[in-house]
Amino acid sequence: MAYGGLPVAMIGSASASTLRQVKLDRESELRIEVANETPLRIRLLNGNAEIFGTELPPEIWLTFPPRLKFAVFTWCGATIELDGTTETDYTADETPMVSYVNVHVIWEGGETVPKHLFRRTLILLSNSGKSTLSRMLLSWAAKQGWKPTFVDLDIGQGSITVPGCIATTPFEMPIDPVEGIPLEIPLVYFFGHATPSNNVDLYRLLVKELAHTQEKQFTGNAESRAAVMVINTMGWIEGLGYELILHAIDALSANVVLVLGQVYHDAFHFDVLAMIFVDLYFDETSEIPFELHAGKSGVLSRDTKVRQKARSGRFFMSTEEHGIFNDLHVYRIGGGPQAPRSALPIGADLVANPLRLVAVTSDQVQELIHLVLAVSYAEEPD
Repeated sequence: MAYGGLPVAMIGSASASTLRQVKLDRESELRIEVANETPLRIRLLNGNAEIFGTELPPEIWLTFPPRLKFAVFTWCGATIELDGTTETDYTADETPMVSYVNVHVIWEGGETVPKHLFRRTLILLSNSGKSTLSRMLLSWAAKQGWKPTFVDLDIGQGSITVPGCIATTPFEMPIDPVEGIPLEIPLVYFFGHATPSNNVDLYRLLVKELAHTQEKQFTGNAESRAAVMVINTMGWIEGLGYELILHAIDALSANVVLVLGQVYHDAFHFDVLAMIFVDLYFDETSEIPFELHAGKSGVLSRDTKVRQKARSGRFFMSTEEHGIFNDLHVYRIGGGPQAPRSALPIGADLVANPLRLVAVTSDQVQELIHLVLAVSYAEEPD
């Protein structure tokens, strides 16, 4: 765990007014948004508390970077000390933590779930705290000695790696509250867009390939296979997005669906859930139990502009220029719109294939500004 802290000189010169204590009652939490320019230090003075399912060590300062949002939760009561400024912080005693930990207890299974069974879950709906719940479930499972797996299909944000990718990674320890998800051995597939609608066929192919590779890895790893796999999906649940959710459920063999969000007060979301229930629960080949949970109280809704700003702040900070384009072979996946085969002459192949590699020439280099490129280890373009 990264215990870090400010340099000694900075600690000594810190204004006494920046130090303050917050007492938390049982089953309450302190919600914090760190200031935009300066880090924040916190430590646990007494009691027990956790961040995203990871327990805080007593009397040790943790330093959180600017703009980070998190919550410190306690089951039995705690006193937290803060050093620094925040954009906002407040306490709340209405949280869904009891229902969240109940999901974990059910997964633990006791005598009711044979440990050789592979238990998986799929978490749905946008702006509802699903990334936070994912981290909690993974940390709680790791704390109990399991080796859970995290699959992130949300290409708009990217919890494991940069946005525009789908990825999976195993866990052996609870998630560090400061450093986040470990990146030692992730399996990453580069999609290259912030939304699947730019190339749906490619997105489907990558999800299927990730699932296939994951199954091969589980073949030789009984511990990971027996543990829970948490699958974090996109928030796109309309039209094509709904079809992609069903595709993910099928490809990754999800057998539990956790739905987050204020679904009982949103007629549209309720209709979508009803469609999933009909399409999967009444499918003769499906054995998918559904778990419905209300969204996390206090979650900040993030629109498209907020998500785009968050991506830029995390990954696009360098302004260095390097004139090495002529030393690279750059390709774009997808050759434009795909015409229906019925419109082609007999025996003709599709010219615009969404999975075809198209070379990017030097006169198109301006099109690559502000884009992320993936490095391929393939020896040949094909």
